[in-house]
Amino acid sequence: MKTIMIGLDIAKNVFHAVFVTSHGKVTKKKQMKRAAVLKFFANTEPAIVVMEACGSSNYWAREIQKLGHEVKLIAPQYVVAYRRKNKNDYNDAEAIAECSQRDDMSFVPIKDIEQQDAQMLLRIRERLVKQRTKLSNQIRGMLLEYGLCINKGTAALRRALPEFLEDADNSLTWTARSLFSELYEEYLLLSDKIEKVDKKIKAFTKENELCQLAQTVTGIGPITALALYAAIGNGKHFANGRHFAAWCGLVPRQHSTGGKSVLYGISKKGNIVLRALLVHGARSVLNVVDKKEDKLSVWATNLKMKKSYNVACVALANKLARVVWSVIANNRPYELKMV
Repeated sequence: MKTIMIGLDIAKNVFHAVFVTSHGKVTKKKQMKRAAVLKFFANTEPAIVVMEACGSSNYWAREIQKLGHEVKLIAPQYVVAYRRKNKNDYNDAEAIAECSQRDDMSFVPIKDIEQQDAQMLLRIRERLVKQRTKLSNQIRGMLLEYGLCINKGTAALRRALPEFLEDADNSLTWTARSLFSELYEEYLLLSDKIEKVDKKIKAFTKENELCQLAQTVTGIGPITALALYAAIGNGKHFANGRHFAAWCGLVPRQHSTGGKSVLYGISKKGNIVLRALLVHGARSVLNVVDKKEDKLSVWATNLKMKKSYNVACVALANKLARVVWSVIANNRPYELKMV
């Protein structure tokens, strides 16, 4: 029987490959060190190589593709159901191969180098923002112990903390002033790093055609456009806009039985960061739709009158996801249609 599938379980140093026929029979197993992986596939006849979409999988997918193989990435949660017996690397590789042979299986698109650059920018920014938020919460919490209160927001902290440090009549001791001064310097340093990353993001989106197309859609800014590019590339992996919205988790979660359809809140599947950015973009649009007369704004205004604000935000995010997918996939800028 001809081998048509190779399940590859990747790791940091030791990799395991399992050769599986079209009937699911294992014909060969191979364990190799990291340095020997590319040499092994260079000497292997072209085949379909399947891996879990995890750390370094995009790199290995690109490199193995260069050697003439067809490479597919599969979400790890789909593999678990096909693993039999105990969990070990060979069983994982066999489960990956078996899972990928299903006709209705969904695969993860392979990211190119530019998409990984975009993803790295976003992740660095996300980490810096989280660190700044933690630091600001710590500053506010410790100031409360001295009877000093700062309102929410970056602007309020930047305005109030220096005033507290200069006020000699408050309850801050010399030690506390010194420590709060150091914390404020750290806060400013993190803010400066975030601004530098934001400038890099804007520069990246200006040079990227797909990001520019995405930003023609109302509610889509540089960060959301970059997140879209990092996640879906040219969008060709999705059949239509509804498919993309469902992948983002912006469609109702279904739990139906006995012919009776039961729908709950959104499924929250897919990219968490991208979904949050789309909802935030929809929220910004929803705040100004009353002043506009295009078809999208009129639709959103009517929706806001009938539904609660948060429900309207998610519904508008769903529509924006469909629109921006169409813009990217069809390579055509978005044009507002007036009523």
